[in-house]
Amino acid sequence: MVKPLRQIFLPLVARFHELMDQAGDAIEPYTTKLSARYQKFEPRERLLLQVAAGLVGALLLYDVGYLPVQALGHRLANRLAQRRQELSEVRRLTYTYTAMERTLAAARKKTVPKAQDFSLFSVLEQSLTRSIGRDKIGSITPAADQPLAGGFTRYRVDVALNNVNLAQIVDALYGVEALPLPLTVTSIHIKRRAQDSHSYDVTMSCGALGKTR
Repeated sequence: MVKPLRQIFLPLVARFHELMDQAGDAIEPYTTKLSARYQKFEPRERLLLQVAAGLVGALLLYDVGYLPVQALGHRLANRLAQRRQELSEVRRLTYTYTAMERTLAAARKKTVPKAQDFSLFSVLEQSLTRSIGRDKIGSITPAADQPLAGGFTRYRVDVALNNVNLAQIVDALYGVEALPLPLTVTSIHIKRRAQDSHSYDVTMSCGALGKTR
């Protein structure tokens, strides 16, 4: 059977008291001598000894008590500062992730429909032919499709319009912007013709973002 805790600890406690008594008996001659010698000191010497003992006690208390507590306080403060910094970083990353999600959602709304036969060239050619006429189109040059991350593709077409007036430029741009597809004019350059100050040559780039998968 397992012995009760009382039966286990009582002999240990008794042995501890026995050792303490033995230690007290061993140092008693020395403490007696020290006490007798202390009694022989002058009051001024006793006061100095008391002050010295107080200083030694204060130093021991400082080393044993205050310094460890202070070090623990510094460690806790550093750990708290680190946790606050980590929390701030998590919040920043969460905000960045949310902003990226919103940007991606907005980009998806501005993409052309997923279709294997989509041609930005054909869409622009039809729009410009309706708005200013085929004879004003100098060239329509498709650029290579640019694959993007997330299953997107960027389409781009470079367009040159020849001998157009300001009203026709406005009609051409309005026709592109009014298309039921999210197409944008990414750049445009208008040059006045030398032969006629009211006619212009226009070069512009049109782009669209498409979802490929």
